[in-house]
Amino acid sequence: MMQKVLLILADGFRPDALAACGHPFAGRLLTLGSYSLRARTVWPSVTLPCHMSLFHSVAPDRHGILTNTYVPQVRPVNGLCEQLHAAGKTCAFFYDWEELRDLSRPGSLAYSYFVSGSQNTYEAADEAITENALRVLAEQAPDFAFVYLGAPDEVGHRYGWMGEEYLASCRLALSQAQKLIDRFSGTYTVLFTADHGGHDRTHGAQDDSDMLIPLVCIGPDFSPGPMERIPSILDVAPTAARLIGAFPDRAWEGTSLANG
Repeated sequence: MMQKVLLILADGFRPDALAACGHPFAGRLLTLGSYSLRARTVWPSVTLPCHMSLFHSVAPDRHGILTNTYVPQVRPVNGLCEQLHAAGKTCAFFYDWEELRDLSRPGSLAYSYFVSGSQNTYEAADEAITENALRVLAEQAPDFAFVYLGAPDEVGHRYGWMGEEYLASCRLALSQAQKLIDRFSGTYTVLFTADHGGHDRTHGAQDDSDMLIPLVCIGPDFSPGPMERIPSILDVAPTAARLIGAFPDRAWEGTSLANG
């Protein structure tokens, strides 16, 4: 297929927040590609385990990351970046939560941009990340780019999920996503998703409030409208690998969502 892929992930963004936050781009986003508002993440529905499962397409009981503290895998599984690098593709990361540095192994990234959300504000960090990604994607055109927006999760923990402060952070995340999608959806297949949801001021449970995530796939290999099956966060890496032209690792458990 040989597409370029842009993965935008808004941490802690519940699917029902798309409608509830009132951002005008929320409705248009769902018209741009294939989507599900009932995609499922993994348990424990915690940030680092969910991201490890997204990038390595195996459940936490396989990769061994059960908290937000990284530990080396006992039986290593190659992640998306390692598979893309082995296929001669270039990967770029833009993020503001430092623990995500362990999603890729040394040598697999062509470009990495980190700004600390905890030492600034996540809203300001998300904006800086987006502006950097806009420039780098235009100038360097990596085959795969991961843009992480951390504010919704941080605000959810501080004020509570689905409250006005949280919904305001979702509006900001959608504004950043819109800049990237409007600029690059003609040259990149775009995947918009989250790692988990949340309730009260926490997450990690097996309830739908924590386990359901949005997933929107925009590009020529996706038919606009609701997805026919309920996707899993484990499907993201196989989808990206197939679109870009790389083989999945033999241990991956997800399947590609692309047509054909």
